[in-house]
This record gives sequence, C-alpha cells and structure tokens, in this order.
Amino acid sequence: MTENIQVFTQSSIRIQTRHGVIYVDPFQMKDEPHDADYIFITHDHSDHFSNDDIKKVRKNSTILIVPEKIGKLANVLVHDQDRLIVVKPGIYKEVDGLEFETIPAYNNIKPYHPKSAGFVGYVFRVDHKRIYVAGDTSLTKEAQKVRCDIALVPIGGTYTMDAKKAAELINILRPEVAIPTHYGSIVGKKSDAETFKSLVKPPIKVEIKMQY
Repeated sequence: MTENIQVFTQSSIRIQTRHGVIYVDPFQMKDEPHDADYIFITHDHSDHFSNDDIKKVRKNSTILIVPEKIGKLANVLVHDQDRLIVVKPGIYKEVDGLEFETIPAYNNIKPYHPKSAGFVGYVFRVDHKRIYVAGDTSLTKEAQKVRCDIALVPIGGTYTMDAKKAAELINILRPEVAIPTHYGSIVGKKSDAETFKSLVKPPIKVEIKMQY
C-alpha cells in the first residue's frame, strides 16, 4: 500500500486508492496534475491550507473536506457547493464510498494549535488498511488511541512533535509502517527523519518518502 503514498513539501501528501486520488494539505506543488478526487485539509495555516496549491490539484469533480473553522473560506475553491464537506474532530464519515474518521490535532502546551480551534487529522479506511495522517499535533491522548496500519506523523518540532515524541507515539500505536512528515523545509532538519527512524522500535517499518 505505501507504494501509492507520496509525501511532498511539509505535510503535503498524495494517496492513490481504489476510491480515487486523495490529497492532504497540498503545498508548494511543483506540477499542476488536476487529478484530485478528494482534498482533505487539516487546518487553516498557510502551509496546510494553500489556495494556490488546491487549485493545482483540483478538478471539476473534486470533493474538498475542511474543518469547520475554514468552511466559509473554502467556498470559493469548489465548483459546486455540494462538493464541500465541513467536519469537526471526532467524527466518522463516508463520502462516495471513501470512509474516514477525524482525529483532534492540537498542541498540549505550545500555543500554535489550540484544541479549541477544531483542527483535525484523518484516518482513511482504504484498500483494507487504516491510514492515519496526523496533521499538526502533539503527542495527545486522542492520538495515542488511534488504530492504524500506516501512520504519517510530523517530526519537525517547533509547531508539532519532534522526532523523539513522534517516535514515542509510533511505538505506542504500533502500525505496520510509519512515514515522517513536516520536516526539512519550514521547520526541522532533513536528518530528523533518520533520528526518528532510529527511535522507532522493530518490527515497525519506517519509510522516508519526503520529496524536496
């Protein structure tokens, strides 16, 4: 399954599934593929909710899923208002056969992502796997309860978990595969991925997929 997952700059992710192409937080996209069947946004910070990059990957039929806080801002990014879906943390939803859950994403102590803002991560149920895209989060009690086979977690520190905390979360969740995100550009060093990998306990596999 992970051969169908790409990680671009920051937390920009593309997942090819039998339900179609999923993007999460497209950002600084080098190309304009216009191939997104679904675009999921985790929160409203500019490196996650980028109008220009959404326009690069969307097509007329794209479904855009956003947290409540940015529902009004996202209106202009869909060709049909029926293709805009607003979500809040802690829900399950099915859209055109694609099942997903929203997980609260927030900082425990840092002020950048308050729990009250309603930011989210997502768990996608696709191709008999559960794929967790954590969004910008700390090592929270909700994150520790996620059930997943594949986990994409931020490791860059500053606004999210650092490599050590992210590895701690992965060792709690024990997915089959962990993929680091949110490092090597705006925050974090490229070497953070190797630090993260060294701290994740076998038999969990770590795949470094970041494209610069």
